[in-house]
Amino acid sequence: MNRDKYDGALRWERAAGLMPGSQAKQHAPQGAFVPDTMHDCDQVAVVYNEGETPPEITIKQVSGSVHTVLADGVAVAVIARAAGPAVSPEDVLLVERSI
Repeated sequence: MNRDKYDGALRWERAAGLMPGSQAKQHAPQGAFVPDTMHDCDQVAVVYNEGETPPEITIKQVSGSVHTVLADGVAVAVIARAAGPAVSPEDVLLVERSI
């Protein structure tokens, strides 16, 4: 995915699913929904701790148009689409959380 195309419209202040700052370090990757108001193409981000190896992203089809996003084998998001192509690992944003 070309991140330059999306960075300007992603609404990080509206990201859903992230823990409060007091619990910044997590033991496993964490999923977040990031709205994109300009491109009508919301994103799923996987946040991992600074200095750790980025998680391997895989997608598992649950049924029909419902897919689970896994980070190192741990489910971090479920996506259901009414239309359009299924999400791919390249569609998931990887974000390193600074601690």
